[in-house]
Amino acid sequence: MIDYDKELNPEQRLVVMEEGGPLLVLAGAGSGKTRTLTYRVARLLETGIRPEHILLATFTNKAARAMLHRVESLLNLYTGGIVGGTFHSIAHRFLRRFAHRLEYPSNFTIIDTEDARQVISSVMSELKIDTKLSKFPKNNIIAEMMSLAVNTHSSLDDVLNSRYPFFLHLARDIHSIACHYQQRKKDLAVMDFDDLLINCLRLLREHPDILQSLSLQFLHVLVDEYQDTNILQAEIIDLLASGHRNLMVVGDDSQSIYSFRGANFSNIIDFPKRYPDCKIFKLETNYRSTPEILNLANLSIENNENQFPKALRAVRTAGTRPVLVSAENVMRQAEFVGQRINELMRAGVPACDIAVLYRAHYHSMEVQMEFVRRDIPFEIRSGIRFFEQAHIKDVTAYMRVIANGHDELAWRRLLLMYPKIGKVTFDKLWRRLSASDQPLKLFLSDGYPETAPKSAQPGILACRRTWLKLLDLDLPDRTPDKIIDVLLNKADYRDYLQDTYSDAAGREEDLIQLGSFASRFASLEDFLNELALLTNMSEAEELAERDADKIVLSTIHQAKGLEWSHVFLIWCADGMIPLKRALADPDGEQEERRLFYVALTRAKDQLYLCTPCVDYNRSTGMLALAPSRFIRELTPLSSKDEQRPFEQWTLFDT
Repeated sequence: MIDYDKELNPEQRLVVMEEGGPLLVLAGAGSGKTRTLTYRVARLLETGIRPEHILLATFTNKAARAMLHRVESLLNLYTGGIVGGTFHSIAHRFLRRFAHRLEYPSNFTIIDTEDARQVISSVMSELKIDTKLSKFPKNNIIAEMMSLAVNTHSSLDDVLNSRYPFFLHLARDIHSIACHYQQRKKDLAVMDFDDLLINCLRLLREHPDILQSLSLQFLHVLVDEYQDTNILQAEIIDLLASGHRNLMVVGDDSQSIYSFRGANFSNIIDFPKRYPDCKIFKLETNYRSTPEILNLANLSIENNENQFPKALRAVRTAGTRPVLVSAENVMRQAEFVGQRINELMRAGVPACDIAVLYRAHYHSMEVQMEFVRRDIPFEIRSGIRFFEQAHIKDVTAYMRVIANGHDELAWRRLLLMYPKIGKVTFDKLWRRLSASDQPLKLFLSDGYPETAPKSAQPGILACRRTWLKLLDLDLPDRTPDKIIDVLLNKADYRDYLQDTYSDAAGREEDLIQLGSFASRFASLEDFLNELALLTNMSEAEELAERDADKIVLSTIHQAKGLEWSHVFLIWCADGMIPLKRALADPDGEQEERRLFYVALTRAKDQLYLCTPCVDYNRSTGMLALAPSRFIRELTPLSSKDEQRPFEQWTLFDT
């Protein structure tokens, strides 16, 4: 028998020992959510519930396996009969048994993202839609549209209006592709990942006998990270629990930050409306952070209106107050982060116990540069290193050709972006260009396009139009920000982003910020040299220090669920956090504040909130930045220092 009084705190024990019925467990950051779920499963088994009568839905199969392995250790009992895993894996299990009821064979194939894109490409080809000869979204964008419609329970028109308004004029063709894609999957007896959820829901809705059978099988349904569920997932769970209503959902409304993926905040906030007799439990005892960090987090999230009120309480003894670091500009911000991290590492703090968090990937530019200069080892958790992203390398390819007309790699990159120019065609084009003393001048000469293969000529003409707009800039104006401005606003690179990437708006923002960053260099050549040095050093570091102790650089989204001893949250300026474009959504500010709260609660021992006071943009000059509204609302900045939930450091050159 498990000694629950010894193993659990009073809050956790109440949840674990509850008899049944609908239960909403609001688990604050660092409050032992996984432990509570694990012991709840153990308790059910201990009271005689058979393993095959328990369903455990998690957001990773790894999380389910870890919990069930822990249960086995606690009870010395095999838990293989418990159905545990992601919503997709659970749906897959049901569909293997009952797919024939939806007119699918039981041996249907699941296709991955790449396979789905190939099917979409095949459909587009049959419909005579050539994405290379017209401004039409690529197959991955079409796939993203359809997936978003499924996961948000929206129509394709709604998705086009809200996320892709620049493709509204193509709505008829996009609808046709979506319709043919659904039929093609049926003909091929395949399902994509979204089909697993939508078909599982159809199975439960349209076949009451199957619903009754599954509801009788799974007498207890438990859901982890409930705040991240979408409408489909919540409805599947509601249906499975409809017979017995023994449904326990665990989550934290204050950490609901994935609406862009389709997560539906109302699932958790409206749970008591769907289940008026539900019992609500709160896990508010935090084992991670110092009282000072939790005080800051509690004060911040209090400002959200639509939430379940709760306040994290620290188990740990008093530490040091978080620090608000007001730096003169972004370069001083990066210098401070680099210097302070060097001091921490010299004091014995392992690099892997330190993280730099930010709202958007481009916020890490200056810090990455600073770390390379200081030989501070780091890894990027928010994707690849900023300067190695495809769209960054695309625009810098134009800059490299301006600086050096014989840069074959840059020519290759920019020409391959244009229709009907592949590797073989490029090799033919480059043989002639490389033989010239001035390749760019030759490329722009009147007769050059006719010397290229006929199929490639429209692409070459389009590329020439871009170059002519770039060369309209006077020589002193051929700076990175001016080049980026021309590519986005006078040439067709913005269209290319929209046609190619589902996150086109974010990539465009990256490029605008890259221009501002590059304006600090004396010349285009200086900027490109620094960029090349950074890229080459990062590649060497990756090889030499693959298993080494490293600082983590991450967006806040990627950091959720993780913790570090020391956390630096950078760019705490209004418009950066909260991010300006996120505020356009009706509930944008509320979710941005939850994101800020998630960042604060990642820190165990020390938290630094860094905000530059001034930014520089070549077009607008010096721009004063206000501290994030999330910082300003914590306490009036005019109050006495000892009354504030943070210390304040100011870093200005004298």
